Order: sequence, then structure tokens, then C-alpha cells
Amino acid sequence: MTPAGLVVGQEVARATLHVDRARLVRYAHASGDQNPIHQDESAALAVGLPGVIAHGMWTMGAAVQVVVDWVGDPGLVVGYGTRFTRPVPVPADGEATPLVVATVGALDADEGTARIDLDVTLDGSRVLGKAQVVVHLP
Repeated sequence: MTPAGLVVGQEVARATLHVDRARLVRYAHASGDQNPIHQDESAALAVGLPGVIAHGMWTMGAAVQVVVDWVGDPGLVVGYGTRFTRPVPVPADGEATPLVVATVGALDADEGTARIDLDVTLDGSRVLGKAQVVVHLP
């Protein structure tokens, strides 16, 4: 029997994230990350970016929330790691809308855990690579 009746490859959650420039300003204040590439178009363009980009840690945190919502308790997340593969450009007007799809990547019945793999994309391009969340299943 697998933990919670899950099977490898099963999609367990899916969500579209929403980030606009006002959210980036609030995140910058909360995190202390005032790097101008997250708020100033000219600064972002000057370093070769396509424009203002979301903080990588914001993207990582927002993506794992999909799993937290699915499992129902943030305390059940026992591990999380990812690679930042592409920036998330945030337009001056409107918002960026990355898509997060969470699937079961591996199960450990002895430990009662599942590895949930996140596919995080923006306009079909992956923005996080090897995003894996280990959750303890009650």
C-alpha cells in the first residue's frame, strides 16, 4: 500500500500564480531584498534582463504553497529544493502568471513520505528546475 493511496505520476495539485509589480514592492520590503532589478525597469534592462523580474525566492515560495495547500499543513513539508532556470518577467501593467503543476515523483511507504515534483512554467518555459518537495503524509 502506498502512502495515502497515491501513485507515482499522479497530479495532486495545479494552480496559477499571480504576481504584479505592487506585489514585488511588498515582497522587497518584507524580505529586505531591495535589488533594483525587481522594481526598476531601467536597472533590469541595464543588466541584460528583459525587464523587471520577480524575486527568485518569491517564485520558489509561491510555488511550494500549492503543495502546502494540498497537504493541508505547512509542518508536513520536510524538504524542498529547486534550481532557478529562468527569470519571471513582470510587466509594468498587468501581471505574470506562472503555472504550477504538482505530481507525485516518488513514494516512501516506510517513511510515510511523498516527493512531489513541481513543474513551474511561464508561457510554456520552465522557470524552476528540479523543484522537489518532500512531504510527510499523515
